[in-house]
Amino acid sequence: MQTTSQEYDAVIATCQTLFENKMTDYGSAWRILRLSSLTDQIFIKAQRIRQLQENTERKVDEGEVSEFIGIINYSLMALVQLEKGVANQPDLSLKKAVALYEKHIGVTKSLMEDKNHDYGEAWRDMRISSLTDLILQKLLRVKQIEDNKGETLVSEGIDANYQDMINYAVFAMIHLGQAK
Repeated sequence: MQTTSQEYDAVIATCQTLFENKMTDYGSAWRILRLSSLTDQIFIKAQRIRQLQENTERKVDEGEVSEFIGIINYSLMALVQLEKGVANQPDLSLKKAVALYEKHIGVTKSLMEDKNHDYGEAWRDMRISSLTDLILQKLLRVKQIEDNKGETLVSEGIDANYQDMINYAVFAMIHLGQAK
């Protein structure tokens, strides 16, 4: 499992670099997005991945990797929004945003390590298409919880679903050879 930890860190380093670069370009404009808007952005990314997996013809020269990065970064933004609430104006410096990113990815990685221990790295035998479908399933669950105004009877909260989506997307990127 040591390899998984290193591969995970390599994938997240790529994602975090893009996050930091976009923060430099755009600031924290994403702070005005409601959770439902972030969920819809993640849904668009996951749907595009599924379409790429099912269709042989591509009209836009971007593959699955950039979409999985988007899923990871938008999910981390959603976790920040859950913690801090939606802002009316951009309100985070690059330094503070990166600290929140690192805090939430640390918790998410710890969850992955615990589940990876219990499941015996079963994800390594999974197909990327199955990981994509699991992300879509998690998204549909989040949308339902959002429609229920955050209320659940027996289910885990929205945060756990975002964390699972991050981890599934990292696993997919590892399968795609992005853990360099």
